[in-house]
Amino acid sequence: MSYLDNERLKQIIFLLLIAFLGILLFKELYGFFPGFLGAVTLYILSRKWMFRLVEVRKWGKSFAASVIMILSFLIILLPIGGLVNMLTTKVSYAIAHSSELIKGLENINRQLEEALRVDLMSDARLQKLQEYITNVLPGFVGATFNTLTAIAIMYFILYFMLVNGRRMEEALYEYIPFKDENVELLGKEVRNMVVSNAIGIPLIALIQGVVSLIGYLIFGVPEPVFWFVVTSFTAMLPVIGAAAVYVPMGVFLLSAGQTWQGIAILVYGFGVVGTSDNISRMLLAKKIGDVHPLITIFGVIIGVSLFGFIGLIFGPLLISLFIVLLQIYSNEYLVKKREVRVVKTHSAKEKAGG
Repeated sequence: MSYLDNERLKQIIFLLLIAFLGILLFKELYGFFPGFLGAVTLYILSRKWMFRLVEVRKWGKSFAASVIMILSFLIILLPIGGLVNMLTTKVSYAIAHSSELIKGLENINRQLEEALRVDLMSDARLQKLQEYITNVLPGFVGATFNTLTAIAIMYFILYFMLVNGRRMEEALYEYIPFKDENVELLGKEVRNMVVSNAIGIPLIALIQGVVSLIGYLIFGVPEPVFWFVVTSFTAMLPVIGAAAVYVPMGVFLLSAGQTWQGIAILVYGFGVVGTSDNISRMLLAKKIGDVHPLITIFGVIIGVSLFGFIGLIFGPLLISLFIVLLQIYSNEYLVKKREVRVVKTHSAKEKAGG
């Protein structure tokens, strides 16, 4: 008859208490989670430079951390903030002139119906679209305050992570209940995924945006810089990517009577922009890590649902982390069971042979 001894029972109760408090704290602090994930990302990307400045250059920890944080703000956040501000301005304009936008879409729909005999947008769909613009898009503009709060939290956490980097990593080795080689595997996979998603995906999207901008300038698309920004953001989306911009743009130009420009945009988009995506992924795959497309697709869907726009980076990371944990579990526990099973089988064969 098997039973739980007092020590094992105490251990289970203690683990349940830790799990309960952990879930409670996570639930209450969930609003700060995007800032925490951002801090982890910047720490992984900058830890090597931090250790070099402190341990090789003999800089003070606080000074080195401050320099890294300022540089990350100037190089990463400031350009992204400018692009988001441009989009926010356009969204605000779209909200203020939603009725004019709907009338323009009605004209386009009428022209498409006359030319192609296809009714793409019924009155009901246009009505729903106007409701979406007036109800949902203001949330995009209002998200600016939440973003600023997340950035402030991110840098607050990042400072202490950089200053206490060595001690923090030693503590992770000590308290994560895995073998050292599995902790190293976990750290390596997380580092590879962060680099791949935080650098690789935006870099490939930027390349597509620049290639698209060249086409917009050549074919005389109005406000090419704005459409470059929109294309760069949509290029980070899986499956659809930059096509979410140049396909509607080409159709719009065709419906507006600018036939050669519409055809040129569509041909350029599918031929040149699509090819630049494949080539850039092939050239950068070895340097930044090659992520399976399914991980990217489902990761982006889950990440955006959980964390908003920043989920483009952390969604795939969560799925990859789940897969790595399954691998570590197999290494920690299932391998032992297989070894025991092999030994028992071998002993049984020896007895049968004897």
